[in-house]
Amino acid sequence: MPTYPNPYRQNLDRNPANHVPLTPMSLVDWAADVYPDRCAVIHGSLRRTWSEVRARARRLASALVALDIGEGDTVAVCLPNTPEMLEAHFGVPMTRAVLNSINTRLDAAMVAFILRHSDSKVLITDREFSPTVREALDQLRAEGAIVPYVIDVDDAQYTGPGERVGAMEYEAFLASGDPDFVARYPEDEWDAIGLNYTSGTTGNPKGVVVHHRGAYLNAIANVVAWNLPRHPVYLWTLPMFHCNGWCFPWTLPAVAGTNVCLRKVDPVQIFALVREHRVTHYCGAPIVQSTLISADPALKQGIDWPVKAMVAGAAPPASMIEGMERMGWEVTHVYGLTEVYGPASVCAKHESWADLSLAERVDRNARQGVRYQLQQGLSVFDPATMQEVPRDGETMGEVMFRGNIVMKGYLKNPAATQEAFRDGWFHTGDLGVIYPDGYVKLKDRAKDIIISGGENISSIEVEDALYKHPAVLACAVVAKPDEKWGETPLAFVEVRPERMPATPEAEQALAAEIIEHCRAHLARFKCPREVRFEVVPKTSTGKIQKHVLRGKVGSAGAIG
Repeated sequence: MPTYPNPYRQNLDRNPANHVPLTPMSLVDWAADVYPDRCAVIHGSLRRTWSEVRARARRLASALVALDIGEGDTVAVCLPNTPEMLEAHFGVPMTRAVLNSINTRLDAAMVAFILRHSDSKVLITDREFSPTVREALDQLRAEGAIVPYVIDVDDAQYTGPGERVGAMEYEAFLASGDPDFVARYPEDEWDAIGLNYTSGTTGNPKGVVVHHRGAYLNAIANVVAWNLPRHPVYLWTLPMFHCNGWCFPWTLPAVAGTNVCLRKVDPVQIFALVREHRVTHYCGAPIVQSTLISADPALKQGIDWPVKAMVAGAAPPASMIEGMERMGWEVTHVYGLTEVYGPASVCAKHESWADLSLAERVDRNARQGVRYQLQQGLSVFDPATMQEVPRDGETMGEVMFRGNIVMKGYLKNPAATQEAFRDGWFHTGDLGVIYPDGYVKLKDRAKDIIISGGENISSIEVEDALYKHPAVLACAVVAKPDEKWGETPLAFVEVRPERMPATPEAEQALAAEIIEHCRAHLARFKCPREVRFEVVPKTSTGKIQKHVLRGKVGSAGAIG
């Protein structure tokens, strides 16, 4: 029989000495305190130590507070992988405000929506993105919406077109701040730290709100799951706007690592940086690996140490694993979503796999794996009964997560939040199977999301654009496997009788016209790469049978 009252709950309460809210800000302080002179950032000829990075983050926080930024406020950034983007991940949360990292590839209408929906009071933006940002700001003004205070970053590494669109330049803004500013740690670790917008499946994207506790735990989980050593040299091939760089801006200070900044994925530059700085780790979509494998062999000369890559998205194909092995580089496959801070599961390898054939290793590594150690649950359920499907590697169900590395919810969208957390689990919308060893493997995407080059593309959003073309009677967009991009959007179009092309030349011309039409309504990366004209298969009730089209192009094989 239990003892009542429980003696371990008597006079053993939480207090400031034994309980402090978890936050990744403590990791930044740790790195600056313990390794103040250790190189934290490399960007071209620029070098900054961890003590300098913290001082600049404090300046940023202090200057933002002077603008009356604080708890409940949103600070948006539209930045590439530069030192300023890293500083924002530290400095903005130091004010108790929330960091809104905007995808730099979005069009002006979507940027305007995000700024408006998030009520962003400040926007820090790079000169490269000034045309899109200017148009977005003009849209806000035309609507009578609140226009954020804009701060321009003029990166010396960027020599392309663009102009300043803001009220102040970033370095001048920092100069007004206090390097000894006392960071405002969260009162509650459940407080929000970040806001990331997903690709919308039915129109506008949803704003995923993540908290200090989850960001801290995922940062530590990245260290554990990837077996990160002390002082790794990490190359930023992964955009930091993707789920806050999968929490790696906060992971690196936990091991006092070095951030090697990279504005743009370019194999020539990547190999040069790897060689010059002895890079040990990087993350990215499969396209990054494919680009490196197919690069000129001369670029790879002189790299005689192991480089480790963390890959998410489509499962690594045999050619990728074989190509990386030839380079002497090691791939770790992870899986996650914005709602779980990026990767929250890993295809944890076993020593015995090394003795397997290439085909067998590929089969093992193609799985999305098992939960991160600091994530409580990952499994595959029948969403109707909420019973785990048999562990036979055959029976499909919905992949679900549960634990501390799961979002707070969707901003200003309680209905979507409630639906996502139905029955006490986070519903990913991804369909998969689970094997006898507990490893999960994706089989299909219930949400019709296409992952191309690490970017999420909503097939429904593309279809909406297609339907605006006068020649389109019916359409369906599915993922087509692509050696370079992982997947690309393929549009099946049923043409109106009066617009039916009579010749192959006319068909090609109409396909080009439709693609160009999409480019006028969507970001370029979302547009179909190919258009096929045929009757779109439908059920007796008129519902389009996408699974038939996926089977035609083998899109299920792209992820399973």
